[in-house]
Amino acid sequence: MVSDDVLRTHLQELRRGTVVVASLVALRRPDYGYALLQRLTGHGFPVDANTLYPLLRRLEEQGLLSSEWNTEESRPRKFYRTSESGEQVLRRLLDDLSAVQTSLTDLIEGAPR
Repeated sequence: MVSDDVLRTHLQELRRGTVVVASLVALRRPDYGYALLQRLTGHGFPVDANTLYPLLRRLEEQGLLSSEWNTEESRPRKFYRTSESGEQVLRRLLDDLSAVQTSLTDLIEGAPR
């Protein structure tokens, strides 16, 4: 019997890359960090805030996200949006994700190569 810790570790590894893809998709519509956290969780991508905020900073440093501060409300919020470079990377990631899914399906169904 596999321990819960082993399974949890593998599920975490599996989801780690998909959170990048999900964030780039979700941020096609500008949003701030906490709202993104809630939206991702609501769509089956539970992410800890201590994981998401460094990810957003990294994606911004890589030029995949752009950001701007909204200071019109009582509490300033930083809004993120997928940049043009982010869209290009996202398209490639989605293509690769689709190819991985096809390959896994072929393996599961025993399709010859």
